[in-house]
Amino acid sequence: MVAVQPAKPIARRPVVRPVAADEEPDGPPCPACGTPNLPGRRFCRRCAAPLQTREQPAPLPWWRTVWPFRRRVRSGSGRALRRTLLVLAVVGLLCAGFLLLPAGRYVFEDVRDKLGGTAEISPSDVTASAHAPGHPASAATDGLTNKYWAAPTLGSSLTCAFDKPFRLVGVVVYPGVSTEPEEFRQGARPTRADLIITKADGEVQEKTVTLTDKPGKQTVRTGISDVVSVRLVLKAASGQGEGRPIAVGEVEFFKRT
Repeated sequence: MVAVQPAKPIARRPVVRPVAADEEPDGPPCPACGTPNLPGRRFCRRCAAPLQTREQPAPLPWWRTVWPFRRRVRSGSGRALRRTLLVLAVVGLLCAGFLLLPAGRYVFEDVRDKLGGTAEISPSDVTASAHAPGHPASAATDGLTNKYWAAPTLGSSLTCAFDKPFRLVGVVVYPGVSTEPEEFRQGARPTRADLIITKADGEVQEKTVTLTDKPGKQTVRTGISDVVSVRLVLKAASGQGEGRPIAVGEVEFFKRT
């Protein structure tokens, strides 16, 4: 028996399948060569030209062509500028509203009082509704604590007037006949008083002050603008007795600088 070599495999000839009519592209034609393409394609199947063109931006209004609203050539720069201007406008409106409101003005001035400096201011005129012999109203503003204004009774008042309106940030009161403890207890001294503050426009503000029954200075914060006059009215006292007038050693006023 003679050996027979295996036959070589013969590849099958491809069968040409006709193209169905529904497979023909029916999309928009290519803007470069006019070849139809399937919808959704981004590039032409024949010349590879882009099929989706960018939309042209709408023309800018006239006010956008004027600086600083003019759009810059660099991408995104005009948007950043507009956002910055918008933020500045909002901040400006908030600040204006904050300062126009009474509460906003009060907070703003109070912060300035705390951050700014202070200086003592002397009244141009000092008067009292009543005083004991030898202890006039001027003794309460002479810078000496061993001399005092003596009020005969409760309800007596000390009025200090000023030449120019100023921002009154605080009042310091030295109650009693002296800052020495032993001498302090020998006289009557105020423990409560009313501060009646008059502004340049005629507005009057009142503040009740409670004084500790001890020698030395006692500070009262005020924070009132355009002050032209301050009246101290005595409402309560300690150590009163026969022949003991109510003593106020010194009253000092401080303005904002």
